[in-house]
Formats: sequence, structure tokens, C-alpha cells
Amino acid sequence: MNERMVQRTAMRRAGEPQDVANAIAFLCSDLASNITGVGLNVSGGIELFTF
Repeated sequence: MNERMVQRTAMRRAGEPQDVANAIAFLCSDLASNITGVGLNVSGGIELFTF
């Protein structure tokens, strides 16, 4: 990911495959037992700066 795009994210870093794996592990865990029908955006906050 180029540096310009990274600077447009809230987290100021490029995402890694492990970030997605962590979200999946959370959703599969008992900690997420009451979560249903949610779209979990693993984007580093890029959507905060698209408008």
C-alpha cells in the first residue's frame, strides 16, 4: 500500500492479514456470542476520510 493511502487511514498503518484473522477469531469466540448480522469493517478507519 502506498504511503499516501496509509496516511489517509485513521490508524496510520497498512492493514495486515493478521488484522483480518484477529477479527475472525473474535467473531468465532464466546466474546461475540451476542453479535448477529453485523458487517465488521476491518479497514484501519479509511472510511472516516472518504467524504
